[in-house]
Amino acid sequence: MDRQGGRTVTPVRVAVNRAVGELGAEQTRADVVVVGAGLAGLSAARLLVGAGLDVAVLEARRRVGGRTLTRWTSDGTLLDVGAQWLGPTQERIAALAASVGVTSFPSFDSGDHVILRAGRRWRAEGILDADPRLQVAVEEAWKALDEAAAQVPLDAPWTAANAAAWDAQTAESWILAQTGYEPARELLRMSIRGTHAIEPREVSLLHVLFHLHAAGGLGRVVATTGGAQDSRFREGAQAVSTRLAGELGDRVVLGAAVREVEQDGAGVRVAAGGHAVAARRAILALPPTLAGRIAYRPAMPGWRDQLTQRVPMGSVIKLQAVYDEPFWRSEGLSGQVVADSGAVRFIYDNSPESGRPGVLVAFVEGDDARRLGHKDPAERRTVVLGELAAHLGGRAGRPREVVEQVWADEEHSGGCYAGFFPPGVWTSYGTALRAPVGRLHWAGTETATVWTGYMDGAVRSGERAAAEVLAAM
Repeated sequence: MDRQGGRTVTPVRVAVNRAVGELGAEQTRADVVVVGAGLAGLSAARLLVGAGLDVAVLEARRRVGGRTLTRWTSDGTLLDVGAQWLGPTQERIAALAASVGVTSFPSFDSGDHVILRAGRRWRAEGILDADPRLQVAVEEAWKALDEAAAQVPLDAPWTAANAAAWDAQTAESWILAQTGYEPARELLRMSIRGTHAIEPREVSLLHVLFHLHAAGGLGRVVATTGGAQDSRFREGAQAVSTRLAGELGDRVVLGAAVREVEQDGAGVRVAAGGHAVAARRAILALPPTLAGRIAYRPAMPGWRDQLTQRVPMGSVIKLQAVYDEPFWRSEGLSGQVVADSGAVRFIYDNSPESGRPGVLVAFVEGDDARRLGHKDPAERRTVVLGELAAHLGGRAGRPREVVEQVWADEEHSGGCYAGFFPPGVWTSYGTALRAPVGRLHWAGTETATVWTGYMDGAVRSGERAAAEVLAAM
């Protein structure tokens, strides 16, 4: 129990788990070793344990949850500083959460949004209001994207009929060719930036189309109610992982950064500091770029090694401002802001279900995150709070507490929201993304074929990898 701000709160934490330094130098044996205790790795481990296998899970961090991370404000309010939302058709994360007693509630989505475009600010029910030309141009572009996305095979995007042409261009080049209306171009750029935390010039059009198809279309990706931002977890998103780890008990080892993986015809050996696990097979539940930092013996084949050199992570800073109350609601505002300029392009009401305290979450993504990531934290907060005040009034610039997370600074994440494919990667290296290499299997949301890049995709990838191992064994 922690005393926070005069209240007693009971956060969900892993009560078991040992650090590597406490295990000594002896080698542990298991049927399967899982590298990574995020949703993908823990989902895989749970299924394998349920099938009667002996499993060891090695996690580099001193916590579980991967790119989900829940913190507490001074009064005990939960804040998800990593992944947080779930929506319709995200069936696997919903089922997993329910199985460990983690519940959800609808995101607040009532009132007018604040729109900032071309230096003007106004209130509107939707982001396309007040500009008929913009509405026509953007809706035509979204329709074109969805129609093209439906042609991308989810299990093999590189086999799409137009894969070579789509993978040879960036999302930015497609936007420039699609419309000459600059406000529409900027809104399309914002939809890419807000989904991937990157700039449209960096990402392959084929990757964008694959991602949209995996999520069920652009409308589902950008929507709050009925979309990817539909609901949140009462206990915090990280609670799913902490409760899974609690079930797995001493099978989960924290502070175990895997540096070397060896395999031969008999099995695998995974080394993490002073500890090693010998197993029949391994699941590496890591983003491709982090999997590429591990030394493999024998070395990875070139087609796999070069893939991991080419899948960088997105860049995002998530800053949450806490107020005594959600004052914007009494003004008829939803708390949602969409801006075509500044460091903060998207803001949401992130208050708890009770409505107290009030919380606004601001996202700084892509180039803006890289620029502000270099700043001193105090200077960075001054910039973000200044924009909150400009968008939602002076009170928004005077929170009682601020909590931020710079994901590029996370050594064992490398960024967020997920790894993305620049031009040419899908058609040259796509076959290497999920293909096992000997006794090594790959998981992580980047390897999912449904809801790729989301928590649901992470769970699905772990379940798929576990099924591969069971079939192989």
